[in-house]
Amino acid sequence: MLSRLVIVVSAVVAVAMAGHQLIPALGGFTPVMESLLPWIGLTVPLLLLAAAVARSRAAALAALVPGVVWAVMFGSTLLRTPPGGPSDLAVGTVNVGVTNNASGEAVRMIAKDLDLLAAQELTSGGPAAKQLNKMFKYHYPVSTVGLWSRYPISEPKPLDVGLGWPRALRAVVSTPKGKVTVYVMHLASARPGATTSRDASLARARKLIDADPSKRILLLGDLNTATTDRGMRGLTPPLVDAQTAAGDGFGFTWPSEFPITRPDHILFKGMTATKAGVAPATGSDHRAAIASLRL
Repeated sequence: MLSRLVIVVSAVVAVAMAGHQLIPALGGFTPVMESLLPWIGLTVPLLLLAAAVARSRAAALAALVPGVVWAVMFGSTLLRTPPGGPSDLAVGTVNVGVTNNASGEAVRMIAKDLDLLAAQELTSGGPAAKQLNKMFKYHYPVSTVGLWSRYPISEPKPLDVGLGWPRALRAVVSTPKGKVTVYVMHLASARPGATTSRDASLARARKLIDADPSKRILLLGDLNTATTDRGMRGLTPPLVDAQTAAGDGFGFTWPSEFPITRPDHILFKGMTATKAGVAPATGSDHRAAIASLRL
């Protein structure tokens, strides 16, 4: 009985991983499962242990199948090394946490080596905004999001991504190597059985990107969508994920104590990512996503 159970569960796990995008959304439960997709690989050692207890070679071989599927899907992520090389722009994004009294210290540590920093869950006149205003000459806050830059900002514009109020922005940053159109977004939240608002805000974000004729585009923010979530198909492509292109590992950012998924993203086009990673953010339940880009 145990041997048969291992074989059946192994088959279900392998099919769920390989064909997750073919599984119906089930009211929003499947996309949330996809956010945790890399962790499904942890079932493989448990299945192998059960096969050993059952003393079944067939069960052991079956348990290896989801392991192979996981390796094909995610093995390169663990083996990938950043391409490196010269870079022209160091950028980052962080959800500072709306109740984070240490947000000023958090952004100070994150932003000290960056040219651009996007922040979400800002409070008007709060410690994060005050600290960033000291560090950057140029800034453009909108509601609870903002962009801080070492280079001039022009054409600033607040955006509504389907939430009924502006929780996103668009601006053009003039770097020494040319202009970059920057979007900062904080999309609607996604929870098991409740992804409708998030999906609508993702669709709105895609329309904004598709309609933008800029040569170089940079999208920074808390998109409440993991890299493995089917919702990201709406943005990557046309944009490229900096962590996927130049990161070391999965780059999980949430929750900060033990990150298991990545809702915080640096997406781009018209540039090359040379390095990407994650930085701690004092007091926030998110870690920051950072990247270096060559224009």
